[in-house]
Amino acid sequence: MERPTPTDVEKEVSSIDMIVSKGDAEGNITYTNPIFMKISGYSQGELLDKPHSILRHPDMPKAIFKYLWDNISEGKEVHAYVKNLCKDGSYYWVLAQVRMAKNPDGSFRNYVSTRRRVEEAAKATISELYAKMLAAEEEGGMDASLKVLEEFLSQRGHTLETFNACMDELNK
Repeated sequence: MERPTPTDVEKEVSSIDMIVSKGDAEGNITYTNPIFMKISGYSQGELLDKPHSILRHPDMPKAIFKYLWDNISEGKEVHAYVKNLCKDGSYYWVLAQVRMAKNPDGSFRNYVSTRRRVEEAAKATISELYAKMLAAEEEGGMDASLKVLEEFLSQRGHTLETFNACMDELNK
């Protein structure tokens, strides 16, 4: 599938929208709710069995996804801001809560992501942070980008261990 060319058109995620998807151990989409399809512009057939990265906007730092995957693969929940790319090239912002779901015997079942609206102030703050992280990635790679993230968290009295709390605080 050819990736769309990003535009400057933002799609609104309303305060009542809850975008839900599930994925397998490799990050391939196994379920999407109707809101996900409506906002992204993709049909269920175009999304199922495709990697979630099909929606990755080029404004997203790789370090955010590394942090996310490192943590959810260990069974930790992650709350992260994501700018997603729609089928038509437009984009939308969400605060994603991603976690691992387990079977009754404790084995891996799937990854579940629920996403909700991002407040304008949080969007402005995160856009600036992600631009700095992308610049750092271009110059010094993933470690440089993570350092920018750690400095951002530190300025707000947080660490990588309290990343989720910081992300939630920004969206109030």
